Amino acid sequence: MRLEFLGAAHTVTGSCYLLETGDERYLIDCGMFQGPKRIRELNHEPFSFGPSDVAGVLLTHAHIDHCGLIPKLVHDGFKGMVYTTKATCDLVGIMLPDSAHIQKSDAEMLNRKGRRSGEEPVQALYTINDAMDALKHLSAVPYNAEIKLSDNLRVIFRDAGHILGSAILELYVTEGNKQTKLVFSGDLGQPDQPILKDPSVISGADFVVVESTYGDRIHQIYDKETTLLEVIDDTMDRGGNLIIPSFAVGRTQTLLYYFYHLWKSGRLDGDIPIVLDSPLAINATRIFLKNSMDFDDEALTLFSKSGKIPHFPQVHICETAEESRALNSSEGSAIILSASGMADAGRILHHLKHNLWRPESTVLFVGYQAAGSLGRRLVDGIKRVRILGEEVAVKAQIQMLDGFSAHADANQIMDWLSTIRAPRPAKIFIVHGEGQAQEALKGRIQKELGTEVYIPFRGDMVRITGRASSIIPSHIPAVSIEMEMEEILRDFDADYRQIRRKVLQLVVRQPKTMEPVIKAMMKARNYLKKLFAPFNI
Repeated sequence: MRLEFLGAAHTVTGSCYLLETGDERYLIDCGMFQGPKRIRELNHEPFSFGPSDVAGVLLTHAHIDHCGLIPKLVHDGFKGMVYTTKATCDLVGIMLPDSAHIQKSDAEMLNRKGRRSGEEPVQALYTINDAMDALKHLSAVPYNAEIKLSDNLRVIFRDAGHILGSAILELYVTEGNKQTKLVFSGDLGQPDQPILKDPSVISGADFVVVESTYGDRIHQIYDKETTLLEVIDDTMDRGGNLIIPSFAVGRTQTLLYYFYHLWKSGRLDGDIPIVLDSPLAINATRIFLKNSMDFDDEALTLFSKSGKIPHFPQVHICETAEESRALNSSEGSAIILSASGMADAGRILHHLKHNLWRPESTVLFVGYQAAGSLGRRLVDGIKRVRILGEEVAVKAQIQMLDGFSAHADANQIMDWLSTIRAPRPAKIFIVHGEGQAQEALKGRIQKELGTEVYIPFRGDMVRITGRASSIIPSHIPAVSIEMEMEEILRDFDADYRQIRRKVLQLVVRQPKTMEPVIKAMMKARNYLKKLFAPFNI
C-alpha cells in the first residue's frame, strides 16, 4: 500500500492523506488550507489525483481545515461516500454551506478591487450548490463499530475528544497474507474537558499519523473559570467590551458552559450581557444539544433533561446582520463571542474594528492562532492592523488564555502515544503542526518511546508492506517558512514606517532635544537583539 501526505505536512491546516491499497484509493480528510495568503493559495491548485478515482473519504471531524475542500472534490468528479460520525455529519451540514458563503463573499470583494485595477475576475473556490451537493455524499457511522469498506479495508471510528463527533481512525489493511493497522489521530482533545469524553485509548498499531499542534507546549493548569471571571471583571470595571474570537464549533459551547457555571454559582453578575454573535455558532450549539449521546457524564446531567441550554437570562443571540451591527453602537459593556476563532473572517472583524482602538476594551483569545492569522499578529503584539480596508490602532488589552484549546498538549500527546503497545508502532508520522512543534515532539517520541519518527513534507509518500516502510520524497515545492516570514515582514514594515514617521515628527518639533529619541532607539535595538537571541545571530 502507499500513503501520500497531501496537506497538514509542515503546516497546521489542509489535512489530507491519500491511501492506495490494491486498486482502491481512499482519502483521510479533505481539508482547506488556512493562514497566510501563500498557504491559502494552495486551495486553488488542482488535486494531484483524480477525484473520480477516489472510492471514499474518511473524515475525522467537522473543522474546515479537515473537511473544507470536500465540495471542490465533489465538483471535480468524486462519486463516493464520505464516512464520518453522525454528529460530524450534522456539523458539516452547517459548516460547508457557511464556508461556501465565505468563498463567494471573498471572491466578490476581490473582484470589486480587481475591476478598478484591471485585473482578471476571481472565481470562488466553490459555490453553495457545490456545498449542498457535497452533503449528499455523507454517510453516518457509529463510534466503535467496524465498517467494512472493501475486502481488504476495514475502519473503526474512535472518540478523539476534540470537538463533538471528532474521531481517531483505526484502519486495517489486508494485502496478501499480511494485515497492517494504521491509526490516524485526527485532532486529539484534552482529557478532563467540559462536555466531551476523553480521547479513546488505542491498544496497538503498526503505523501512527499524529497531530502536533501543541507539540512543543504544555497547557497551563489553573482555575479556568476564576481566570475567565477576572478578565470579565477587569474589562467591565474599565467600561469596555470583552471581545472573544471564538471557534463556532467546540470553543463557543465550552465557553457557554463555563459562563453558566459562573452565573449559577453567583460569581458572574447576571446583568452583564453575553452576546452570541455567530449564526454558525448558534446552529452548532443547537446541533450539540441534539447529540447529547456523545457528552460526558457531567454534561449529560446538565443538559439531557430538557435537551436545551439551561435558563441563562443574560445570553442574547444575534441572528441577523442588523442585530450584529447594532452591538457596535449600543451603550454599556458586554461580552461578545463571535467567529472566527483566528479573527480572519466573519462578524468578529466588525467587532475588532470597533473595539481594538479602545483602551477600555479587551480582546481575549482562547485557542490556537495560526501563523499569519490576524489573531496571531495581535497576540504577538502588533500595534496597527488593517481591518475591512481601514487601519486601526491596537490600544485594547490583548490577552491569551492557554488551556482552553481543544487540542492536546505535548504531554497529553505523549501520554496517548504511550498507551499504543500491542503492538507498538513501527513508525510514527508527525503532521498538523508548525516546524518547531513538530521537531520538539519528534525528539520526545524518539527519546521516551524509542520509536522511529518521520515528519513528512507535502507530497511525500510512504510505501508500506506489513510493518516495513520506505519513504518516497516529494517533488512538490514545500510550503516554506519564507512564505510565513513574508507575512510577518509586511507587518514589521508597516510598523517601521509608522514609527519612523512619528520619530521624524518629534524631531521636527524639538530639534534640539535628541537625547530621549536616541534612548528610545537604543531600547528598540535591544528588543531586536532579544528577538534574535535564540538563533545566536
